[in-house]
Amino acid sequence: MTYTIRDMPPAIDAALLAKAKTVETATIGHKRFMGFLDPAIQAVLPSRRVAGTAVTLALPGQDSTLLHHVVQFLRPDDILVIDRLGDHKHACLGGGVACAIKARGVAAVVIDGTCTDLPEIEQYDLPVWCRGPSPITTRLYDVGGAFNVDIACAGAVVHPGDVVVCDVSGVLVMPVDEAAADIDWALSKQKDEPAGHEAIMKGALLGERSGATAKVLARTGR
Repeated sequence: MTYTIRDMPPAIDAALLAKAKTVETATIGHKRFMGFLDPAIQAVLPSRRVAGTAVTLALPGQDSTLLHHVVQFLRPDDILVIDRLGDHKHACLGGGVACAIKARGVAAVVIDGTCTDLPEIEQYDLPVWCRGPSPITTRLYDVGGAFNVDIACAGAVVHPGDVVVCDVSGVLVMPVDEAAADIDWALSKQKDEPAGHEAIMKGALLGERSGATAKVLARTGR
């Protein structure tokens, strides 16, 4: 295996990024089907919501040499998305790597695999989404890997430069040219939800408000 290292993608437009930081993945999930990572990818630190520019890394199982090297290229508001190429056993991110990534101002790290040293990840306040902790770490074996290439991460295709949104419900990745419309739709829905919940608490029927009752009545009459 060799190393592939490509240029950093353009950073996401500031206005789009600001909106992405306020949207909920679960709200977009009412409209969008593609781009959601496996629900096994969960937040290490609770109650975080972040968004940023996808920077991708394909990293072979026991080796984290390329990860150590590319940390220097990471920017504020980037989200490093790591394809572990099927390895869910060896943790590529622990206290030292978390410290180095946090020092670059990175928004978050998403790993289709495990991490370690949770107390230090908490200490450095680095938002991480992954498959959970593991005590078995990677080494500097100089095997290879690829930086800023298209990857498959937990069932989703991720391109360098995509919009990544991470929150308590999980992780969503969207191409920039599709993200704006879906984010605007979701923000509008989020704005209207409190009034809808209040109406239900006062006696409005969920099925009537959602349209489900009309569908069932049309087919069954009851």
